[in-house]
Amino acid sequence: MIEDLTSVGSSCIAEEPSEDPALLRRVLGVRLRRLRETAGISGDRAGRVIRASHSKISRLEAGRVSFRAKDIADLLTAYGVRDSGTRAEFLQLAERANAVGRWQAGPDLATARPDTYSALEDASALIRCYAPGLVPELLWTPSYAHTVFAIADREPAADIQRRVEALVRRQRLLTRTDPPRAWFVVEEAALRRPLGGHEVWQGQLSHLAEMATHPNITVQVLPDHIGGPAISGTAFTMLRFAAPELSDIVHFPHPTGPQFLDKPVDLDRFNALWDRLCVCATSPQRTAEALDSLAITHPIRTEIR
Repeated sequence: MIEDLTSVGSSCIAEEPSEDPALLRRVLGVRLRRLRETAGISGDRAGRVIRASHSKISRLEAGRVSFRAKDIADLLTAYGVRDSGTRAEFLQLAERANAVGRWQAGPDLATARPDTYSALEDASALIRCYAPGLVPELLWTPSYAHTVFAIADREPAADIQRRVEALVRRQRLLTRTDPPRAWFVVEEAALRRPLGGHEVWQGQLSHLAEMATHPNITVQVLPDHIGGPAISGTAFTMLRFAAPELSDIVHFPHPTGPQFLDKPVDLDRFNALWDRLCVCATSPQRTAEALDSLAITHPIRTEIR
């Protein structure tokens, strides 16, 4: 969540010289926009607070310009942010966003820290996600998440538990007061795979069915005969923001860290992949039926514990 990003201390800043300042400017911009809208302050009024115009506020909130510490402090005051710790966190984030990183000269978004992605995800208005072979992680139960993390990384139990808890905090964005719209395409094959054993598998199916009843959440099931990985063998998430001046972002995992794309040609390609997945998947109205059918059938024979 957004709070996770700003909780990073100055020692971590020194250890992460390769993070993408352009991406951090976008994170800070969307956070400031949310504060302004919550406070009921117009862009014109916010511009006057920092002795600038509405267009300057628009550029700041779009992450297109650097941030002056005085401007950030004045805006936080105008938005009613009094807590000294929160103010310090925003100023730290602005310092990181203004830094010159190794990726700043290039046109592409690059590798970013996981907390940066969480902040963007938390600030998005629409989340679209496909994960071949697994249920998308925003829909995982804690038991399913624990099983996947244990299989994938073989980390100590304490580290796995911390990752599960962090994921649960991220998932709260789907059920908060002002949740984003979320749209998931889930492979039938992933739903047949009893990760963790029968009880964990059944619990995951039940949780998925319950989440699909939320008005802001759409779930489609991609039938086995379609072969989802033939359409996209890579898991990806597309984030869209409420501000029209902010372009979409595509996020996908990579062995070296999460990757981000926002060039029009890349967005067009992933939008085409998404459209193809949605057309091939069963309609959202049939999701409950599909999940009920899976729940009463036997999963594939081999269980991974």
